[in-house]
Amino acid sequence: MTELKIGVVGIPGKWSTEILADAFEARTGFRRVIDMADVVLDLETRTLVAENHNLCNLDGLVIKKISQKYSPATLDRLELLRIAEAAGVRVFSKTRSIQGLVNRLSCTITLANAGIPMPATYITESIDEAIHAVQRFGTAVFKPLFSTKARGMTLIEAKSDRDHLRRDIAAFKAENPVMYLQQKVNLSGQDLGMVFLGGEYLGTYARVARAGNWNTTIHDGGRYEAFVPEPSLIDLAHRAQAPFDLDFTTVDVGLTDDGPIVFEVSAFGGFKGALEGASIDAASLYAAHAIKKVRS
Repeated sequence: MTELKIGVVGIPGKWSTEILADAFEARTGFRRVIDMADVVLDLETRTLVAENHNLCNLDGLVIKKISQKYSPATLDRLELLRIAEAAGVRVFSKTRSIQGLVNRLSCTITLANAGIPMPATYITESIDEAIHAVQRFGTAVFKPLFSTKARGMTLIEAKSDRDHLRRDIAAFKAENPVMYLQQKVNLSGQDLGMVFLGGEYLGTYARVARAGNWNTTIHDGGRYEAFVPEPSLIDLAHRAQAPFDLDFTTVDVGLTDDGPIVFEVSAFGGFKGALEGASIDAASLYAAHAIKKVRS
């Protein structure tokens, strides 16, 4: 046991949050789960308090989940944690690193600027331009800028009835003024989660779609399986995560007829897929990583 006090920012009661807190408790004797909904910032006293505990007095904070669903408010919660960083608390991953990933567009632009192959992508506020893109792609996946596990994603196919296509796109735009759409690619029913800790590759798992489903998320009935990638795939995923300077992440990779593509780099990474699909105890490894960094 040590005297280190490292808290876990997450969702109380959720499996990944609790096993990470357990991993810290087993190594340090200290356990604290912080729900950002309970956090109060007082700038006059420069305190960041949750349940009468000043987070600025901790040695470290590991962000497993900042909110149940991504939204602009997620970025506000990250801003609060900058106060703890300024007070000398080690935050994993750094708030600036996570900020570049919560918004899907920000992540995509960084990947594009790094020369990472991705699906053909179109960003527009114009319904007419979106119609043109769908007709060019044949089928497009419309994605909210703030979402996880494919929530809110809409598959729109090109139609001979332009008015019908316009109505479909307008319905998406009503909830998403800036439209982000990608060409639907053939993934043969699976994509990959490639796991990194401190920038080092740990392993890969596959997400396999439920029969008849177009996406592979576990939320929509997919399952995890083991997968052994070629070295070139590991190199691609390594290059994709590098610009973000994350302590723990999963790179989502698809295998297409035209070669591998990257969908996104996760702000927080997935523990369950790593464990069930690749036999990686990510919680224990992440806890050991954070403790080592705090001590250094």
